[in-house]
Amino acid sequence: MESNSQLTMLLDVVPPRIPAGTEVMTATVDLPPGDPGTPPHRHSGPVFGYLLEGELLFELEGEAPRVIKEGEAFWEPGGDLIHYQAANHLADRPTRFVVVMLGVPGQPMLTLVDAEELDARRDRRGARTADADLSEAN
Repeated sequence: MESNSQLTMLLDVVPPRIPAGTEVMTATVDLPPGDPGTPPHRHSGPVFGYLLEGELLFELEGEAPRVIKEGEAFWEPGGDLIHYQAANHLADRPTRFVVVMLGVPGQPMLTLVDAEELDARRDRRGARTADADLSEAN
């Protein structure tokens, strides 16, 4: 039997670490129009995602915010790195994505970061000069 399947590479990365005894969770995330997403947080292990529809305003510690569009893949290494935002960049349409999260068994997949830690690490946040341009597209 001959197959007509086609492989399209969306993302090719080598994560910095995979926790021993890794637990894997796959989920979809639905953000209503203009939703800010989860407050600043971190994951116990790497997270890989694919945007099904809409646009995602995405910001990791040490990086400038960027917009991920429908059909694009993204990832974050997890661990100590703060994930500042994964917001719906569109004011008039929902955004939906699928994530595969690798985590340490017995630890939460997602932990919120408090204001005190955000303040202590503010020097690690990426350049935010693009924020004005990104929010005007909303």
